[in-house]
Amino acid sequence: MPLPVYVLGFVIFTQGTSEFMLSGLLPGMADDLGVSIPDAGLLISAFAIGMVVGAPLLALTTLRWPRRTALVALQAVFIAAHVVGALAPGYGVLFATRVISALVYAGCWGVALAAAVSLAPAGATGRAVATVAGGLTLATIVGVPAGTLLSQYAGWRAAFWAVAAATLVSLVCTVFAVPAGRATNVPAVSARAELRGMARPHLWLSYAITAFTFGAVIVTFSYLASLLTEVSGLAEGWVPAVLALFGVGGLLGIAVGGRLAETYPLRTLGWGLGGLILVSGALALTARHAAVAVGLVFVLGFVAWVTNPALQSRVFALAPEAPTLAGATNTAAFNVGNTLAPMLGGVVIDAGYGFTAVAWVGVALAVAGCAGTLWAAHLAARTTNPSPVRPADALAAKDRTPAPLLGSDA
Repeated sequence: MPLPVYVLGFVIFTQGTSEFMLSGLLPGMADDLGVSIPDAGLLISAFAIGMVVGAPLLALTTLRWPRRTALVALQAVFIAAHVVGALAPGYGVLFATRVISALVYAGCWGVALAAAVSLAPAGATGRAVATVAGGLTLATIVGVPAGTLLSQYAGWRAAFWAVAAATLVSLVCTVFAVPAGRATNVPAVSARAELRGMARPHLWLSYAITAFTFGAVIVTFSYLASLLTEVSGLAEGWVPAVLALFGVGGLLGIAVGGRLAETYPLRTLGWGLGGLILVSGALALTARHAAVAVGLVFVLGFVAWVTNPALQSRVFALAPEAPTLAGATNTAAFNVGNTLAPMLGGVVIDAGYGFTAVAWVGVALAVAGCAGTLWAAHLAARTTNPSPVRPADALAAKDRTPAPLLGSDA
C-alpha cells in the first residue's frame, strides 16, 4: 500500500480512539458528571448522531476541496472540540462537543476512504479499505485501553487531552504525507453525478445491513466495561486489558476480512453475522463466568471486524459514480447502528433486565443483518440468473463472482 494510505489509517486511529473510548470511561464520567451510566451512555449516541448527519453533509461540502486540505481542516476542528470537552463544566457542554467532534470525524471518514480507494493499486480496494479501517481496530487495541487506563489514574478528562494531542500528530503527518492535490487515479466527480449514483435500491439495502451489523457489535461493546465489572466480577484494573483483547481479535478479523472482501463479500458478511449471533448469545448466557466472558470478548472482536472490509468496499462497487458520497453515507449507516444500539441497551438496562440483556439486543440486530445479507445475495443472483434461486444458494453463487465485480449486485 502507498504510504498515504497508512497515514489515512493513522488519522482514523487517533479519532477512532475518541469514538470508542467512552465504553471504558462511562463509570468515571457518570460519577463526575452526576448522571446515571445509561445517561452517560447517551454521549456515545450523541457522537453517533453527529456522524450520521456529518458524513453525507461534509462529504458534499468538501467534495471539490483537495483531500489534504479537507483532512487538515477537519482534524483541526476535532482537536478544538476535544480541548473544549476536556474543560467542559458539565454534561450539556460535553454532549455538544461530542456532536461536533463526530461531525468532523465523519467528514474525515468519507474523505479518507475515498482517497484510499483512489490511491490503491488495481484489485486492492478491499485491502486499502481494510488498512484505513484497521486504524479504528488499532484504536480498540491501543487507544481505548490506554484511554481507560489513563482515566483510572488521571480522570476521564486526561483521556480527552491525550486524544487532542494524538490528533495533532496525525494532522502533521497528513500535511507531509498526503498529496496536495486531489490525489486520485479517477476523474473528479460533481455533486450532481454523485447524487445520481446514489439512486440504487441495492445500495440502500447494503446501508441497512451495515447499520444492523454495527449496531449488533456496539450495543454490547458500549456497556462491556460495566458488564465485566458488575456481572463477571472482574476487577476494574483488568478492564483495559480485556478491551485490548477485543481489539486484538478485531485486528485479526479485519486482516482476514480484508482478504476475503474482494472475492467473497456476501459470504464473509453471512458467516461473520452468524458468528456474531452465536458469540453474543454465548456472552449473555455465560457472563457470570469471568474466564469464559474474557475469552468470548476476543472472539467477539474477531467476528465484529471480519465483516468491516466487505461492508465498506461493497458500496464503492455498487455506486462507482459516487466515490465520496457512497462511502460517507456508509459511515452514516454505521452510526445509525451506533446511535440506536446504545439507546436500546440503555432501555433494557433501565427496564431492569441487567447488563447481560444488551448482548441479547445484539443477537436480534445481528439476525436482522443476516436476513438482509441473504436477501442481497438473492437479489444479486436473480440479477445475473433469471431462474429461481434459494437465498442460501444465492449467497454461494454471488461469492463466485470475480473480484472486479465486487458488489455489482446493483
